[in-house]
Amino acid sequence: MIVDDHEVVRRGIADVVAAAEGLDVVAEAGTVADAQRRGALLKPQVALVDLQLPDGTGIDVITALAQSSPDTRAIVLTSFDDDDALAAAVQAGARAYVLKTVRGSEIVDTVRAVAAGRVLLDERTLTRRRQAHPDPTANLTASESKVLDLVAKGMTNRDIADELGLAEKTVKNHVTSMLAKLGLSRRTQVIAWVASQHSTSWR
Repeated sequence: MIVDDHEVVRRGIADVVAAAEGLDVVAEAGTVADAQRRGALLKPQVALVDLQLPDGTGIDVITALAQSSPDTRAIVLTSFDDDDALAAAVQAGARAYVLKTVRGSEIVDTVRAVAAGRVLLDERTLTRRRQAHPDPTANLTASESKVLDLVAKGMTNRDIADELGLAEKTVKNHVTSMLAKLGLSRRTQVIAWVASQHSTSWR
């Protein structure tokens, strides 16, 4: 299934995929709602999903497919060469993150690889992320590292305080310091960042 709100782009991708031996396009969608409905009905083996859609995002599509068609493997195909977008895609469970600047043959190769069960990520994007972000957790104290792990699990300051036997104010101070050292501003960014770090072991 191909999900992209630009019909010309969608048709172009569909033509490339359909022309490849052993691959069939079973559905096309231009919105999150269309993708959710058709995905649930047809349960495609692979979904090529754009990130920006008129009624939401490709992340919404991937999240919905995980519920309605858990065997569908998602590939993000986007024009956004963006660290936050990559992290969000990884967190949602995307198997690959491919830029629209790639050749048609690379799209076909990625579809085949993901259909076969592999997890791929755009190597250039990952390399740039690793170079731009050397391990900032090396600067965390032992307590901040524990707090990082628990924040990444979605726990509140009160939950973390109970878990670690600390005062809630102490936990808040650890969170503030940890965010500053990681260059983040929100707890949700911590969850996405940790997910993106785990992605390097998927290859």
